[in-house]
Amino acid sequence: MKTRLVRKGVFTPVEDVAAAVNPPDEGFYWIDADVDELAILQPLFGLHDLEVEDCLSEEEQRPKLEVHEGHYFIVFNSIRFDDEEIFLRALNIFLGRHYIITVTRQKINELRAVKPILLEEEVDRPDVFLYHLIDRVVDNYFLVGDRIETRIDQLEEDILMHTKKSHLQEIISLRSEILWLRKALIPQRDVLGALHKRDLKLIDNQLQHYFGDIYENAVKITEAFDTYRDLIGNLREAYQSSLAGRANEIMRVFTALTTIFMPLTFITGIYGMNVELPGAHYRYAAYALLCLMLVVGIGMFYLFRKKNWL
Repeated sequence: MKTRLVRKGVFTPVEDVAAAVNPPDEGFYWIDADVDELAILQPLFGLHDLEVEDCLSEEEQRPKLEVHEGHYFIVFNSIRFDDEEIFLRALNIFLGRHYIITVTRQKINELRAVKPILLEEEVDRPDVFLYHLIDRVVDNYFLVGDRIETRIDQLEEDILMHTKKSHLQEIISLRSEILWLRKALIPQRDVLGALHKRDLKLIDNQLQHYFGDIYENAVKITEAFDTYRDLIGNLREAYQSSLAGRANEIMRVFTALTTIFMPLTFITGIYGMNVELPGAHYRYAAYALLCLMLVVGIGMFYLFRKKNWL
């Protein structure tokens, strides 16, 4: 657990977390804790049992905003894209008048990325800290969306160039990830809508207008994932069309080859009968017959190529 006194964006470490119970003369306290350390924080700050239970639960929590006397409880999901896999990590936030508590199970990059912003903006209030933190989380969704769009474009190019059976599995996997993320984005959008429009005493009225900008970004992200879902549907159709086209191409080649061999089979069938045929006793009859078959086969091959049948 790390406890810091934040004054105009400058961090001052605090050894005893109990000191954060009382308001400082200037600035606010930021307590960054693991879920296992909630047992210490709960009696100090009067955290609700259900809130602590939500933080300790290993199941994926739905983003939400809960208003309690003296503090707010916010659940938000940070997104991470590693090695072509997407992870959602719960960011639990307790917002008070003079403190903000962030509780996580894994490391969240946005908590580190927000520090220079606090210093640059000389942040002196916990609600402003909350705004910049959530703004960073939402912006990261745009970066992940760009990477997903790049994957879709690359997959589309691969399918058009050379279709493989593995492409279908990639399409199904990517579609599942997109639907899963879209499902997580909708409640987060609702939370941002509440932070923007709801009457919240611990958040400055002017600052709530800035949350409206984050809400608009969340709407754009949700719409973008709707577009990605439609693009994945188009990819599946392109995959099926490509497979059908390849099958037709193979059948066309086989049909052309069969057609070329039909007259050759006809010729060998006639001269293979057990009857007397003209020229059968000719000394070079076999060679002449082979030459005839070769000329017929080559002639039909070039005819098909000229008509683009091969």
